[in-house]
Amino acid sequence: MMVALDGTVVAIANPVIQADLHASPANIQWVTSGYLLALAVFLITAGKIGDRFGHKTTFLVGAAGFAASSAAIAFATNIQTVIAFRVLQGLFGALLQPAALGLLRGAFPLEKLNMAIGIWAGVIGASSAAGPIVGGLLVEHVSWQSVFFINIPVGLVAVALGLWILKDVKAENAVRSFDIPGIVLLSAAMFMLVFGIIKAPSWGWGDGRTLAFLIGAVLAMAAFAFWQTRAKEPLVPLGLFRSVPLSAGALLMVLMAFAFFGAIFFVTFYLQNVHGMTPVQAGVHLLPMTGMMIIGAPAAGLAVGKLGPRIPIVVGMLATTVSMAGMSTLTTTSGSAVMSLWFVLMGLGISQVMVGATEVMVGNAPLALSGVAGGLQQAAMQVGGSLGSAVLLALMAARVGDVLPGNWAKAGLGPLQGEQLAQVKQGAQLGIAQAGPGATPAQAHSVVEAVHTSFVSGMSTAFTVAAVVSLVAAFLGLLAKRGTTDAGPAVHV
Repeated sequence: MMVALDGTVVAIANPVIQADLHASPANIQWVTSGYLLALAVFLITAGKIGDRFGHKTTFLVGAAGFAASSAAIAFATNIQTVIAFRVLQGLFGALLQPAALGLLRGAFPLEKLNMAIGIWAGVIGASSAAGPIVGGLLVEHVSWQSVFFINIPVGLVAVALGLWILKDVKAENAVRSFDIPGIVLLSAAMFMLVFGIIKAPSWGWGDGRTLAFLIGAVLAMAAFAFWQTRAKEPLVPLGLFRSVPLSAGALLMVLMAFAFFGAIFFVTFYLQNVHGMTPVQAGVHLLPMTGMMIIGAPAAGLAVGKLGPRIPIVVGMLATTVSMAGMSTLTTTSGSAVMSLWFVLMGLGISQVMVGATEVMVGNAPLALSGVAGGLQQAAMQVGGSLGSAVLLALMAARVGDVLPGNWAKAGLGPLQGEQLAQVKQGAQLGIAQAGPGATPAQAHSVVEAVHTSFVSGMSTAFTVAAVVSLVAAFLGLLAKRGTTDAGPAVHV
């Protein structure tokens, strides 16, 4: 609940954080990207920590650390400090997420795991639905800092209930040592991959620095794979990937996150900067999407139990494809009813995929590797989200750069050149329109029209690409298969 609440709250708070701390578009992206980078680098290792020391202990440390780092963010007075503690928050979040799935994997037999994951995803949906409203109210009536302070009581409750209720679950054949070379190689590969993806929009995809990071990631991953065949107790036994459903589930999570997190990055800026909504109003408009996850996730658990994961995943990705394609048609004057239709479809579609793909990955892994499987699931999601944000932001920036001069001229404004072009283009990527000093009301209106039209054109391009990726993921969902791996012996501590 805490991690999901934080995700939607920060999305609502980003425009206010940007204005209050005078952050550039690149810096405000790092509030999200720094968090994702830390998660992606540490998730699989965190899963192994849970397998080794027990998922209960790992979960409790993650909950306490997440709450503490949230408090530190709230006390920050500049964007650099916010980013630094968002990275730390990501590291503790990495401890939380695989541990939660490991606890579920050990507590439920395979025939009931799908419903447990459905309830788990429903809690995420409920907190995601509450996040925009709670976050909007806090941002509008208190401050953006308060959206991070809210994690403190939630974290205390999580730790207290965890100490009282949770039973630690370990497999009898759990690993007894750590694969240190494997951890170093995998962490290096994940860091170079995600960092290269994040920096690509500003450096350029053909830039030598971008290529160096991406090639380095490939080489480090190859070295990691080779070492795993030699290690006595490997970090990620490569035998896991002999399971076609598990491998397909991992790739499916990458594609789903690419489409969802990459495209949804623009929605809050569209609502607040183009439509002029307050944070609370933006939260209310997102409620159909996040609220549908409350209904969709448990329903997906039932559907997976009766039909297996294949049909729910394929139907969910097709619904997501339609919603993305629909959102590519939004204009500067689109009404709430049209937006809500696409948001509802997206919430229902994503929840089916989230439950189905998670069940496929965690259910097809043995109990002794449940933490690693949970880490793989979350790492795939974070890599996909980072890749989607970077690629779609680059495509949007390119599209805005192409159409802005024409829209500017069409509005009857003077030619854009040099520093003025760079500043207007930078603002247009977030839907921010600012007329210069001394501009008449008519000129100010023309500036807003040119910038908002350019932003929506770029957003349409991003959603179109996300729709294509979602359609590819729907076909990949045909490889999904119900978990078949026996849990094996377990002990409850």
